[in-house]
Parts: sequence; C-alpha cells; structure tokens
Amino acid sequence: MFARRTKQADPLDSLSQPDTGWRRARVAPSLAEVYRSVPVGGAGKWRKILAFAGPGYLVAVGYMDPGNWATDLAGGSRFGYTLLSVILISNLMAVLLQGLASKLGIATGRDLAQACRDHYSTPVVWALWILCEIAIAACDLAEVIGSAIALNLLFGISLPVGVVITALDVLLLLYLQNKGVRILEALVITLVATVGICFGFELFLSRPDMAGVMAGFIPTADIISNREKLYIAIGILGATVMPHNLYLHSSIVQTRRYEATSEGKREAVRYAFVDSTIALSFALFINAAILIVAAATFHSTGNQEVAEIQDAYKLLTPLLGAGASTVFALALLASGQNSTITGTLAGQIVMEGFLNIRIRPWLRRLITRLIAIIPAVIVSILAGESGTAKLLILSQVILSLQLSFAVFPLVMFTSDKLKMGEFVNPVWLKVMAYVVAMVIASLNVWLLFQTVRGWLA
Repeated sequence: MFARRTKQADPLDSLSQPDTGWRRARVAPSLAEVYRSVPVGGAGKWRKILAFAGPGYLVAVGYMDPGNWATDLAGGSRFGYTLLSVILISNLMAVLLQGLASKLGIATGRDLAQACRDHYSTPVVWALWILCEIAIAACDLAEVIGSAIALNLLFGISLPVGVVITALDVLLLLYLQNKGVRILEALVITLVATVGICFGFELFLSRPDMAGVMAGFIPTADIISNREKLYIAIGILGATVMPHNLYLHSSIVQTRRYEATSEGKREAVRYAFVDSTIALSFALFINAAILIVAAATFHSTGNQEVAEIQDAYKLLTPLLGAGASTVFALALLASGQNSTITGTLAGQIVMEGFLNIRIRPWLRRLITRLIAIIPAVIVSILAGESGTAKLLILSQVILSLQLSFAVFPLVMFTSDKLKMGEFVNPVWLKVMAYVVAMVIASLNVWLLFQTVRGWLA
C-alpha cells in the first residue's frame, strides 16, 4: 500500500540547486505523473499566457469554496459591507504569497513540502506535516458540508446522506486525473465561470448600495477591536489565504515544460504570476459578491443573523424573486465539487513532499474524505442545519491558525540567496512578504487572546 520513494535524479538537472543551498542537490519530481507534461513553446505573448494558464485556477478554487460562503454570508448579513476590506486585503495577500509559491517551485524544482523536508530537522518536518494535514482536513470538511447542503437544497437529499454521497466524487476525480492535467484545468475553469455567472445574476437582482460597497473596501479600526467582527474577519482570512494552496501552487507550476535556462525560468515565473493574479481576481469577485448579496439582501432588511447557507437559500426567493435560490444552490454545488480537486492534489503533494512516501491517490483521497466525513455526519445528525454554519466558520478559523506555519517557511526560502540564486526576493519584496507574514500571525494571536478572554469573562 505504501512504498518508500527511492532517490532519483531530477530529469532537469539544471533546475536543482547546489548542496550549499539544500541538503539534497536533487529531488524527485513533484506530482511525477504530470511533471513537465504541458508544452509552452510557440511565439507570441498571448499564446504563452494561454499555455501557462491553468495552475492559478486550480489554486483559486480553494479561495471560493463553501467555507468562504459561510464566512462571507455571516460577515455580510451581520455587519453589512464593512468586511469587504478584509476580503480585498486577504486577496492581495494571496496574490503575493501564491506568487512566491510559484517562484519557489519554478526556480528550485521543489514544492514547498519538499523544501521544508530539505531544510528542517525530522521532528519539525513531521510537525509541519501534521499541521498541514489538519488544514487540509478542515478544508475538506467545508467542501463536504457545502456539497451536502447543495444536494439538500436542489434535490431534497438529507444532510447525512448528502455527506456520504460527496465521498464518491473521488471516482470522478480519479478518472479525470488519468486524462491529464489540462482536462482538470478545463473543468475547473468551467466551474469557476459557472459560479461567477451565478453570482453576477445574484448581484443584479440584489441591487446593492454602491456607495456602501465602495466604503466597505476601506478598512476600519473596529474590525480589530470588535471580537465578533475579528472572528469573522479571521475566518475570511483563513478561507481566502489557504495554507495548503501554497504547497499546491509550488508543485503544479512544474507541470509546464519551460526552458531550463535562466531566461526560461524567469519567463515561467512571470507568466505563472499573471495566471494566478487573473485567477485570484475571479476569486475576489466571487467572495465580494457573496458578501455584497448578503449585505444588500439580508442586513438591509433586518435579517442580520443569516449565517446558515440554508437560511440564505430560503430567504432569497421572497426577497429577490423566483430563480435566485436555485442559482444560489447551483453555484454552491459547483463550488463544492470544484474544491475537491484542490484538496486531493494538495494531500498528495504534502504527503509525498514531507514524508517522501507515495500512496495511491484514491487511497489518499479516501482517507482525507473519511477524516472530514466523520465530524460532518455527527454534526448533521446531532445539530442538523443549525450547526453547519458554525462548523464551516470554525473550519476556516482553523485554516487561518495553520497559515503561519506555511507562510514563514515560504517567505524564508524565497528570501534566501543561497537557495534561490538569482530568483531571490529583492529587498522590497522580502520586507513586504515578512510584513504580511507578521500581520497574519499577529491577527491569529489577537484572535486567540480575545477568544480566551471571552471564555473567562
């Protein structure tokens, strides 16, 4: 069942770094079954952009999964447009961090998990792996709950049964994996477009206050001082900047067959950044749209406690008209199913990268699904619909709490001249990246302090 991966030379020796930078001069390819499988040759900037387009969308789906829906709905219905600034800032952080992740993969031939295994001691590596697995399980939990809710809303399937049905999506994913990475990317882009179109329709129906929307993108101090706002804000941050997506992005950019020269890698870094920035712009639109619809539809009408996705579904039709609820549920189903790809690939990458062992993708997916399904089934049976929103928001806060353990190694590696060579972060980028890392860590410490103080009060 498990097989220890034997050491093998990287097929592209020139991508490996010297022993002075890494403990190992060579690494086995990340996601070996699709490694350097997509050609990027051909003249013309637009052809290059299209050739490199895809990995950013695989990453971006994790930024619009059902966990985001829960935090955005809670933030919009309870606080109006105020937390739009958190979505914007979180997205800008995501653009920066995902850009660093793609650069690490292209410049060194390592994904972030492999880089950690090369740099840290064995106990630290195991600790980082466990923390990352917790983050993936939290993300998968949100996907399971979200997909089950969508099935319940569209077809009347009970939540416990819907949770079990979502485990079967592993069969579809295995089929698509055998067809190649471009097929996966095409499916992802199609589903992202579906969600975007659905929420464009919802925005049109909700007719938000544009002055309020614009004001919402300006940060306010009470987001930090108000414990309830901060809790939702940290959830939005955790739902937007996901730790396992950093591991994922550093790996899947290596599916492109770029030139092994310095110029070829520099071009790959540039186009990978364009790809992820465009994809994350779609994620920004969708997350902002969810919060705006919640603020315009629920907060403005006095329904300020709409955190449950099911409640939002039920209220949309009387408030916005027929069709709004169905479109909402369809977008939720597309979002939930789309996000399973992210969790599957990330799980494979972190297990292989941290532990240097390989496990069959279907078995890895099944294990992850079971970890998510067990608490989801328990909550859906005991708490029913009323407990799903709390579980979704909690899963996103857990993601945020794990984030620093991926961000700090990423920033440190990409700022190390010895490891990155000519691709090392310039001083201005290094400063910006460490500021982002410190902001994330500080917000999490403040959240824990506020939460503990609330329990003791």
